[in-house]
Amino acid sequence: MRIFNYSIEELHLMLQERRISANELLKETIGITQKYNPVYKPFVQLDFNTYSESANELDEKIKTGESIPRMAGLPVGVKDIFNTVDFPTQMGSEIWKGFTPGNDARVVSYLRNAGMSVIGKTVTAEFAVHALNETLNPYDVARTPGTSSSGSVVAVALGMVPIALASQTAGSIIRPGSFCGVYGFKPSFGLIPRTGALKTTDSLDSVGYFVSNVNNLRPVLDCIRVRGPNYPMSYQAFKDENRLSAPKNRPWKVAILKGKTWDLASEECKLQFDKFVNSLEKQGVIPELVDIDFLNDPHAIHENIYNKSLSYYFEAESKNVEVISSVMSEMIRKGKSITAADYVESLQRQSSHIIKVDRMLSDYDVGISLSTGSVAPLRNEVEVDDPSLIWTLTHLPALNVPLFKSTENLPFGLQVVSRKYNDYKLLSFVEQFASRGTFPTGCVMDHYD
Repeated sequence: MRIFNYSIEELHLMLQERRISANELLKETIGITQKYNPVYKPFVQLDFNTYSESANELDEKIKTGESIPRMAGLPVGVKDIFNTVDFPTQMGSEIWKGFTPGNDARVVSYLRNAGMSVIGKTVTAEFAVHALNETLNPYDVARTPGTSSSGSVVAVALGMVPIALASQTAGSIIRPGSFCGVYGFKPSFGLIPRTGALKTTDSLDSVGYFVSNVNNLRPVLDCIRVRGPNYPMSYQAFKDENRLSAPKNRPWKVAILKGKTWDLASEECKLQFDKFVNSLEKQGVIPELVDIDFLNDPHAIHENIYNKSLSYYFEAESKNVEVISSVMSEMIRKGKSITAADYVESLQRQSSHIIKVDRMLSDYDVGISLSTGSVAPLRNEVEVDDPSLIWTLTHLPALNVPLFKSTENLPFGLQVVSRKYNDYKLLSFVEQFASRGTFPTGCVMDHYD
């Protein structure tokens, strides 16, 4: 079994009991990364020196019988929109090539403090938007891996790292997770601090991550989320036991969320999703089809907010017409044509949708939909609209489960969502189904060539 198919807890125990050393993990990481990074290009920058030093220190501690932090000895990849003190932060842009911020983003600090070693920055789309980059899909290099978080997802899929930081403003965690067969989690909006990260859209930008094992989802969330009464909304929500765990003395209530994007999905994706839904009752679940078409034009609302924000934050960069991508230029052009009044109206409609969706899901433990309406399209094809953008707009936690495979053996995912701040309940659902064997545990590819 690939080493990072083991969970954080399993690896921690293996290290503590000296069944594996930190230097052996280092050697495994270096070997896989040096072999496959030149082919699939998930990392834009790599350096193993810090990891090597920490591995030596960790092995010495273990020899003396000293207990070690849960995540100590593990490598992590960081999407190149998060500040790092030891790597440039270039945001996929030639304009910012070589920029050194001189500090760590808060989430990076949290992971380092937990004992993890940053081995490099993963490739992102230009300013984490839509322009396709050099990273290749390891399941089929002719197909897209997803756009802005593609480097992070491919690094996890190939077993280079067990965890990689990512972000989502539209579908940049769920979509790559679906296309590359990896667990990808976008927690509730605002639950993960954005300090020291690229800003594109204030009411949409969300921090998340990919993991190689389903049982890594919870410890990473525990490590990087905000805490305490200074964050009153999540602080109060997490005092409610009903938001945190599986329902007691009753079945799971699951909302089946299809909506207008369902019509755009391929017949194969629909068939496999419906087959899964039909199996739920046998597993002690109450599924119920829920109409979400009351959400009027969520994609149009999202587009207005996104484009207007890009035209504001990247006005200076847009003047570098010889360097900036045509995709980014077009979005900025559209954004400039949106009036302030239209932008404010879109924000108000977003707020209305957030309230409506919260009310809709208040009767359910989780909701499920397709992550994407197809397997990864060819690199020159346009991706179809998928539901992940709707849940980003409405601030829900959303998770890609790498559940399905097409007849061509290409992955696509099941998306699980819940009410805002019901993140731990969502994780309980996924963990429970993984423990039953319904969902996969590890998701590192069995073979790469």
